[in-house]
Amino acid sequence: MSGLPPRPLPARITSYRHDGLEFDVVDEGPLDGDVVVLLHGFPERASSWHQVAARLHAHGLRTLAPDQRGYSPGARPPRRRDYRLSLLTADVVALIERVGGPVHLVGHDWGAIVAWSLTQARPDQVRTLTAFSVPHPRALARSMRSSRQPLRSWYVGAFQVRGLAERVLAHPRLAARILTRAGMDADDLAHFERGIVAHGALRGGLMWYRALGLVDRDRSARHVTVPTTLVWSDGDSFLDRDGAERTEEYVDAPYELVVLAGVTHWIPSQAPDAAAEAVLERITGT
Repeated sequence: MSGLPPRPLPARITSYRHDGLEFDVVDEGPLDGDVVVLLHGFPERASSWHQVAARLHAHGLRTLAPDQRGYSPGARPPRRRDYRLSLLTADVVALIERVGGPVHLVGHDWGAIVAWSLTQARPDQVRTLTAFSVPHPRALARSMRSSRQPLRSWYVGAFQVRGLAERVLAHPRLAARILTRAGMDADDLAHFERGIVAHGALRGGLMWYRALGLVDRDRSARHVTVPTTLVWSDGDSFLDRDGAERTEEYVDAPYELVVLAGVTHWIPSQAPDAAAEAVLERITGT
């Protein structure tokens, strides 16, 4: 025996600061495990990963799930330009640097968009990428011209109307009707009403859509150079299969497309076993 004291475990991260904002973080799992950063979509928060994270912890992985810009109470700037993709990406880079990257990066919906952007901009901070639902940004752009994707993206235009989207989605019966048609179940709706509307995060989440035209650094054409998995579900109301099938053209590394049959857009909450399996296979197979 060397007689040296054991190395101290890292401390939990419950919040961090970036760009003058404070972000809440759910940090769980073995403190000495490899780090997986989980990025939520709209209209969800870090809690959407709860079931997936528990399965990752059982395999010795530590998970960090932030409530992103607009969702954390201390990170809700008022201006549209404060929600540019470059800023959303920089927020997550700051978290990775805080924990000491590189990390395994996982994102769903808007979280996948941020994950693609971060992996393109800072591949040095990403060991593996697992994206749920949303394809590579260039593949998505091409699918807008070659598939039914524009029809599936109708809501993006509706969300641009300030005040209207907030009123509709904050109305329990109207929101339930819209989100149920989009595949949410009763548990998802309860999380939306409690975690988004009552939590005051609805406007911040909508600002991500309203800042879509404010591109200050276009990285969308860059190829991804880290091992990547895209998980797409055939019951997705928002994303066409065309973009998922085109994504392989933009990944210059080991790549897999996983198609989940009979699953809606809300993969982390409705298919946590399959979601965790995809993440684990990407991590352990790399």
